Amino acid sequence: MSSDIPHSQAPQPSGLLSKRVAMNWLGVLPFFVFALLFLLLPTADLMIGAFQNADGHFTLSNLRGLFEANVLDAYWMSFKISATSAVCGGILGSMLAWAVVMGKLPAWIRPTLMTFSGVASNFAGVPLAFAFLATLGRMGLVTILLKTLFGVNLYATGFSILSFVGLALTYLYFQIPLMVLIVTPALDGLKNEWREACDCLGGTPFQYWRYVALPILWPSITGAMLLLFANAFGAVATAYALTGSSLNIVPILLFAQIRGDVLHNPNLGYAMALGMILITGVANLGYMLLRSRSEQRCA
Repeated sequence: MSSDIPHSQAPQPSGLLSKRVAMNWLGVLPFFVFALLFLLLPTADLMIGAFQNADGHFTLSNLRGLFEANVLDAYWMSFKISATSAVCGGILGSMLAWAVVMGKLPAWIRPTLMTFSGVASNFAGVPLAFAFLATLGRMGLVTILLKTLFGVNLYATGFSILSFVGLALTYLYFQIPLMVLIVTPALDGLKNEWREACDCLGGTPFQYWRYVALPILWPSITGAMLLLFANAFGAVATAYALTGSSLNIVPILLFAQIRGDVLHNPNLGYAMALGMILITGVANLGYMLLRSRSEQRCA
């Protein structure tokens, strides 16, 4: 008489089961090692250094230094740049994602856009800064073409690639693709039955988006914008390579505190880094909570 228990559900020896569990943990061991060496230990070192003076003694002067005028101005400037690039990148990225998912475009456009987004979302630092200087700098390609072909002097209008607008525009290069990658799965999660039910009840496309689609999508869109904010707030290589010290933002000021000759105060830099960690941590926590809420709605 054959057993009614499927082979995959048959009881396994305890030794074999424990061995499989050990192998499963072995698979994720590199992740835990990486997180320990490059996330937890550096964060702990920053936290300790933020409460020490140059002699290694406990002090709160570094935290008081965060309320100095130039430091507060740097945090406010970083907040404005990050918020601007997050909101603009979120809106434009959502529109691009909607176009490739629901816009009835040729089939080849979606994989092309997704491939480009995967590359562009990780393109930053010195190469990105050089690309924008070569494009929109005073002698950049687009700047020269506008002046030669249309008689438009871009820099006569007050624009500068080294300004607040220029840095925010540069950040959009990787913010928009990142938004596309995050929002596209949420748009794919909208079920056709919901649209059909709205149509059967006499609803208009506006009513469908107003009362059905947007209430479902807003946690994903808002959470993605929070992630974009954290992504821009912690960016240092692009800002430093593009603007140098012409903009007073937190990453550049922090770099000057730790590595500079004039503003050299590493422990104040640790305190500034701790403040950045707290701000980006809150933004990432908000993203995870909103993402969890979005997944529950689409389940």
